[in-house]
Amino acid sequence: MQSISTARSESQILATNKVLKNTYALLSMTLLFSAAAAGVSMTLNLPPFGPIITLVGYFGLLFLTTKFRESGLGILFVFMLTGFMGLTLGPILNLYLHLANGSQLIMTALGGTGVIFLALSGYALTSRKDFSFMGGFLMVGILVAFLAGLGAMIFSMPALSLAVSAMFILLMSGMILYQTSEIIHGGETNYIMATVTLYISLYNLFLSLLQILGALSNNR
Repeated sequence: MQSISTARSESQILATNKVLKNTYALLSMTLLFSAAAAGVSMTLNLPPFGPIITLVGYFGLLFLTTKFRESGLGILFVFMLTGFMGLTLGPILNLYLHLANGSQLIMTALGGTGVIFLALSGYALTSRKDFSFMGGFLMVGILVAFLAGLGAMIFSMPALSLAVSAMFILLMSGMILYQTSEIIHGGETNYIMATVTLYISLYNLFLSLLQILGALSNNR
């Protein structure tokens, strides 16, 4: 009986390690692909995509990724999704590059995103704490922040927009902890969906940091 339990435990550990390895490998590739797409978008000087095109493209590709997450097509749609998000990032970065210290702001936001991700992922991996209790709170928080962000954009409310960015920094940080914990404890066994969640967390974290840094820079 003990040997069966031990074998099962070892198989679970191997399965978890495989999901972690595949997730981080795919995440690294999609981040590079997304950065390349952003570079192309910046070089072509594409105009901002606008909220409607961005949301339709994002949710449409997310739906396809989710639908085919158990097949090779899921990987294709992950790259399409992250490539599309990279294209939408290009015009935003070009706007910041027109600022006097735009390059510094972008690099600071990029570095801050990397530090936060590595620190939180490292903490979740080493402590092996279960953060599954955060799931419901994060979903509600993201929905509220998303709706508040739409309101700030529609009614041109810069103060609310900054507050939403601060909320997203906290929420995306929590999402990184939650998703890493889910992989470790077997709550997420599909590395494609784990990759999408971590990518979107990093994407929103970077944009939120960039917006706050830009606002602070303009107030000096």
